[in-house]
Amino acid sequence: MVDSVSRSNVRPLHSAVTPASSFVAYAETIEYETQHALEFIDITADVQNVIARSGVQFGQAVVMSNHTTAAVVLNEHEPLLLNDMARVLSRLAPAGDYYEHNDFSIRTHNMTDRECANGHAHCQHMFLGASETLPVHAGAAHIGEWQSVFLVELDHARPRSVFVQVLGIGG
Repeated sequence: MVDSVSRSNVRPLHSAVTPASSFVAYAETIEYETQHALEFIDITADVQNVIARSGVQFGQAVVMSNHTTAAVVLNEHEPLLLNDMARVLSRLAPAGDYYEHNDFSIRTHNMTDRECANGHAHCQHMFLGASETLPVHAGAAHIGEWQSVFLVELDHARPRSVFVQVLGIGG
């Protein structure tokens, strides 16, 4: 048996009718220099600027890390909480644990001259993910009052890039 749910109190947050003047597909790559492991870099303003340059009024933006040891997450920008999140990640996959990925005496796949022992960073990434999809409403990312988009460095200081793709109806 399916319960009937009253929808009388459900109202759209925003209501807008915009003629579909054009479909827009726009993308940019944003470059960053990270400083240390478990660094949370607030990239919200950069993402909002890409969305504004795209001209998309209604659609979505995908924000993706181009790396397997740097994540993109949506969370609150509060310094003590960021410290807490870094501490939890380091407990989930401690840098000092044994990882077969770091054992270069047995590892044979995806090896490079600049290979480093970063199995912990890959494992931490698994808990966070590579991307976030944000709704675009009235030409901006529609995120909550306390939400920010972060690039999270899980390995060590280095150049990083974030790909932002915006799709939707332009104005």
